Amino acid sequence: MKPKSAKESEVIMTHLVLPQDANPAGNLHGGVILRHIDTTAGVVAKRHTRGNVVTVSIDRMAFKLPAYMGELLTFKASLNHVGRSSMEIGVRVEAENLRTGEVRHTNSAYLTFVALDDNGKPMPVPPLLLDTPTAQRRHREAELRREMRQRERAIEEGKAQPA
Repeated sequence: MKPKSAKESEVIMTHLVLPQDANPAGNLHGGVILRHIDTTAGVVAKRHTRGNVVTVSIDRMAFKLPAYMGELLTFKASLNHVGRSSMEIGVRVEAENLRTGEVRHTNSAYLTFVALDDNGKPMPVPPLLLDTPTAQRRHREAELRREMRQRERAIEEGKAQPA
């Protein structure tokens, strides 16, 4: 399989926060953000694999600042790491106040997706081409997160002891 760069699958999507997305105080519901983060990351995974993908995990979800009704959310997503059939995708969310033009970094998340064949079984995906310093840095950081997820899973399954 020919390696592909993160640039080939990166995505920027937007969403205008409407009344149905917010609580009575006008704050955006966290679940709405999660839905859009998952969709945006899924598009990146699908563009990279050109096949079916499923979300395996969402981790490192950080709610840094609130977003409000009437603001424009921008979801920027990029592939950070590729395994045999899995991919880590990072998503950055920014809220723009359309009256003032102020842009705030409101959320960040890392998601893991797995590519599936027509029988619903994991299938190999194209390797990630680490062609820029940013791609190399993101890959190194994703490797550390992957190791941490594996340690946490081993602890949960009773195969390792907490440090």
